[in-house]
Amino acid sequence: VQLVESGGGLVQAGGSLRLSCAASGSIFSINAMGWYRQAPGKQRELVATFTSRGGSTNYADSVKGRFTISRDNAKNTMYLQMNSLKPEDSAMYYCTADIQVSPSYEYNYWGQGTQVTVSS
Repeated sequence: VQLVESGGGLVQAGGSLRLSCAASGSIFSINAMGWYRQAPGKQRELVATFTSRGGSTNYADSVKGRFTISRDNAKNTMYLQMNSLKPEDSAMYYCTADIQVSPSYEYNYWGQGTQVTVSS
């Protein structure tokens, strides 16, 4: 199983980016999914998550009202629409997912990250 993020890049403050996270491999079901970020010298922090396969969402206070998490279960893909970006949003963004590879086994996976840089 592999998670691959895409969509990062360099954008000016106030701009928008849409990140994607595509899961591939031997997947029975994808349950909780989420986005985290880590800036240089800082700890990895939660950005937004789905608490279950189709369930409720959770956002960091710093991104509420600006970021929107979504998923397409048919495509095994998750998205993060980021609007009104600020320089402090600059970080490496990682996706994570709890994936069942069979009815009895679920594992947590992480992607390799995609860089988001917001210039002032």
